[in-house]
Amino acid sequence: MKVIRGSHNIRPAHRGCVATIGNFDGVHRGHRSVFQRLIARGHELGLPATVITFEPQPLEVLAPHAAPARLTRLREKLAAIEDCGIERVLLLPFGPKLAALPPRDFVRELLVDGLGIAMLLVGDDFRFGRGRGGDIALLRAMGAEHGFVVEDIDTITHGTERISSTRIREVLAAGDLEQAHHLLGRPYRICGRVVHGDKRGRSIGFPTANIGLRRRISPLSGVYAVMVEGVAHEPWPGVANVGVRPTFGGDVRPLLEVHLLDFAENIYDRHAEVEPRLKLRDELRFDSLEALKRQIARDVAAAREFLGLSPPRDPS
Repeated sequence: MKVIRGSHNIRPAHRGCVATIGNFDGVHRGHRSVFQRLIARGHELGLPATVITFEPQPLEVLAPHAAPARLTRLREKLAAIEDCGIERVLLLPFGPKLAALPPRDFVRELLVDGLGIAMLLVGDDFRFGRGRGGDIALLRAMGAEHGFVVEDIDTITHGTERISSTRIREVLAAGDLEQAHHLLGRPYRICGRVVHGDKRGRSIGFPTANIGLRRRISPLSGVYAVMVEGVAHEPWPGVANVGVRPTFGGDVRPLLEVHLLDFAENIYDRHAEVEPRLKLRDELRFDSLEALKRQIARDVAAAREFLGLSPPRDPS
């Protein structure tokens, strides 16, 4: 998959395509349905399927305190889009300049003069350009003027439930990992590099791998039984805490800390994929380290039972 980073990198060879525009956070079953339709239309027209997306996501710039938790970081999102068979991604840096671009200029500069689109696939509620002033009616009018077709996206459902990134955030926040799996079409995972922490877990007998979340808000919070890929030759069981560590005074940004069960290797700088399997409890503040240690021991025992692991051997 070719990633075009910024409109200034659009080349004449990139002209002529079918396209869709959106954040595509999570690359869930609804998004994949859109991509399949886009690829099919591309095959009919003999043109590559192109996804236009933004980094950062627009709300993270326009209203950062109202921006939702990200389901996927950019690296994960691009990998998931590629897995769908998309041939090109136009990644637009979203900032004040793009936010101020009038809707007609957005269409003319990016879609017509830049990509030379033959077909655009968007939802009925799609808004774009300065002040979100552009809509599907404007796209259809400009399509008639410049020679491209606009098709709208039908609502994608799972059973009777509409599939959306917002709904997936809701079920993750509620600890409903099974429903998140159904809506995503795959297990939910948090990915990141193992980094050095403050070694507090080690000091209380439960060393943790600290994984950088690189996000202001996490869609998950609490303590989970997990399986971790990327740290060993096979998926490895553990207990993870996602939160701000209130017992230690609280952190500004959420942290992901994973205690890997029966594991003692050095794994700094490895890229880990953490798959929550069961939410054990919410994050709590404890009055003492001893109380925290007792609770972590209970969490470890519960995770072992759920993951089907035998109790650890008594070193004596």
